[in-house]
Amino acid sequence: MLGLKGIKVDSPDRVASAWDEALAADRPVVYEAVTDPEVPPLPPHIRFDQVKSMTSALLHGDEHAGRIVKGAIKGKVQEIVDR
Repeated sequence: MLGLKGIKVDSPDRVASAWDEALAADRPVVYEAVTDPEVPPLPPHIRFDQVKSMTSALLHGDEHAGRIVKGAIKGKVQEIVDR
């Protein structure tokens, strides 16, 4: 209707190719990334005290805390590995 190109990414191994596709498009693109809503994205330069505070808050009030912390740590480790 508006002439936009739509790209939906629901797998981590599709992210890079989807960005390439979006940047090569001949029209505006809507890039939708499906993520786990319970895993907060962590900033690239998060300090240890911030991680400690987030973990403490989660462990004192969220029934899914273990999964959230595990996902957040996994994401940070992946950032380091990809460098």
